[in-house]
Amino acid sequence: MKTPLILLLSAFCFAAEAQVAIPAPSPPGKVSTVVGLTEIQVEYFRPQMRGRKIFGDGEAYVTPYGRMWRTGANNGTVISFSDDVTVEGIKVPKGKYLLLTIPDASEWTVMLYSDLSLGGNVHLYDKSKEAASFKVRPITLPHPVETMTVNIGDISDDSKQAKIELAWEKTSVKFTVEVEYDSKVMASIQSTKDMNPYDLFQAAVYYLENGKDLKQALAWITKAEESIKDAYWLQHQKARIQQALGDKAGALATAKASLENAKAAHDLPYQKMNQELIAALQ
Repeated sequence: MKTPLILLLSAFCFAAEAQVAIPAPSPPGKVSTVVGLTEIQVEYFRPQMRGRKIFGDGEAYVTPYGRMWRTGANNGTVISFSDDVTVEGIKVPKGKYLLLTIPDASEWTVMLYSDLSLGGNVHLYDKSKEAASFKVRPITLPHPVETMTVNIGDISDDSKQAKIELAWEKTSVKFTVEVEYDSKVMASIQSTKDMNPYDLFQAAVYYLENGKDLKQALAWITKAEESIKDAYWLQHQKARIQQALGDKAGALATAKASLENAKAAHDLPYQKMNQELIAALQ
């Protein structure tokens, strides 16, 4: 009686220890970036076409028009924001959300859903847990995308907005996320006592780029220059501040000094920027 029991226990232990790894049909994916000072991250499972028809009208398609989709495979797609954001004009608090969609030929409905436990069970959708809902227009891609892909791109020059793109088959949809960072930056500047030279430089450039107190910016960058000698990159920004203040002669002298130091450092981009600035000032 003991032998069968021992064999049974051995078989159970062997089965518990066995691990067979095979490729997932819809592998997990993750994409993240920082826009301004806000981290945006998307985690999702990536279904593949595998010869199937993806978007269209009728049951022959994997994702029929007019039907809510978990926007991916398995438990769907989760998008997270480290700060409060604005999504297509709608205020959305920081946190994690399911990204759900209703595809259609000329217009998609996109929803951010606050209850992650919904997973892929979209038939249990509760509108009261909807953080945002908006419409976007799809575009047709010239080449098919075999594996569903989410991108975060089109970050604006001022780092205040980006676009989230979902692409699969020959369809692409994008929506805009806007961020706010000025309050954080100003609080950081105002709360930092005895700023070091590099802090002073960063604060001065921020004031220049964002139309703030230019006299304060000049005072900061001049103080930073006392410690960071002959730094052409600092001198170039100082010249720009002087130009913005209307001090043409001062800006020209500083830009020429920056150009000479950039030449000594063999920094061609800064040489070009200074040459352009000098031409504009003369």
